[in-house]
Amino acid sequence: MRTLLPTAAAATLILLGAFLPRAAAKSTIEPCSNADTCSSLVGYTLYTDLKVSEVASLFSVDPISLLLANAVDISYPDVENHILPSQLFLKIPIPCSCLDGIRKSAAVSYKTRPSDTLFSIASAVYGGLVSADQIKEANPKAELSDPSVIGVGTQLNIPVPCTCFNNSDNNLPAVYMSYVVKDVDTLSGIAARYVTTVSDLMNVNALGSADIKDGDILAIPLSACASNFPSYASDNGLVVPNGSYAITASHCVQCSCGPGSRNLYCTPASLAVSCSSMQCRNSNLMVGNFSTQQTGGGCNVTTCSYSGFVNGSIASTLTTSLQPRCPGSQQFPTLIAPPTVVPDSIFSPAPSPSESGGIPTRNPRSSVVPSSGAVLGLPPASGPAGSASGVSGSSGACSLMNDFTRFPIMLILGLIVKFVLSVPL
Repeated sequence: MRTLLPTAAAATLILLGAFLPRAAAKSTIEPCSNADTCSSLVGYTLYTDLKVSEVASLFSVDPISLLLANAVDISYPDVENHILPSQLFLKIPIPCSCLDGIRKSAAVSYKTRPSDTLFSIASAVYGGLVSADQIKEANPKAELSDPSVIGVGTQLNIPVPCTCFNNSDNNLPAVYMSYVVKDVDTLSGIAARYVTTVSDLMNVNALGSADIKDGDILAIPLSACASNFPSYASDNGLVVPNGSYAITASHCVQCSCGPGSRNLYCTPASLAVSCSSMQCRNSNLMVGNFSTQQTGGGCNVTTCSYSGFVNGSIASTLTTSLQPRCPGSQQFPTLIAPPTVVPDSIFSPAPSPSESGGIPTRNPRSSVVPSSGAVLGLPPASGPAGSASGVSGSSGACSLMNDFTRFPIMLILGLIVKFVLSVPL
């Protein structure tokens, strides 16, 4: 009989362990103290087949902005109603605000449907980007006393996590993407996928070790091109991740970043909308165009550049510079067809192929979105200054994990083992 006690103890522990709560997921938060917003991204995996417009509605963003953030060609007919496949990974561009001293999105809202619960909204619809408790806390006026019963049509604010860190990483322009860790992910794998380093991810997310778990939410820095529009421009602070596009000026101007460059390049958008003049004053050049004149000392380059959207008008600047040689034609990130299939890997987004310098090489008519959004550029070596482990209130990022849940669990397990082993024959 005595030889059966260890077996009984083990069985008891296994049974108990199945019902014990896991340690809380880590999530990186950025304390803030001003009302400024910044450009940020959310990594999102579709939980079912959805139209482009449906995905955009989930995050309260413009469908065209969503497509261009993923380098999808918007010239396809009725592209906003294109059906995207389940399990497709997308980058969602969202404005990151400062709410209650913490960076998060203030613009995302969701209208409940039949059979919705707070848990299903958090875990399925929004893919673990938020928790049921966070949604409940963000909606104090909603009738949510029973999280399993929600009135159909209830409008909920969804506090999607985001970070700004001054839109820089290692003193270079960057856009930060909130990414939900999958059970097959490793920190080194994520670093390789998004062209950064393990040490950079640890610094940015204030991690004490490279240990990450399914459901953790990381802030991932993506190299980018920053604008220098004046503060009075409505699109001041525009930052575009390398290898992608952004639409601005009421869909009149399209800006791109890359390939192999950190200079933001803006041109007239391809959409058929009514726009103000894009011609530079005292010139026949349009926004995005340049002229050259070879001289004995080099090449005189005259450029008409986009300077922001000011009071409903497109501002432009005409500049002339002497360069050692005349520039070639502008290179743009590769556009792809609206996706109809997911990447080969069913577990996590696969990195998009790149050439030297980070130029995406996918066929423009490909039906697969590069999961990283063609994350390009130089691999940063360190995270934003001020990142530190701890609770809210410290400067920089705060990596939160409820480690104290482990102590009572171990205490209970120890008492059970002691009791089982002391049972008399």
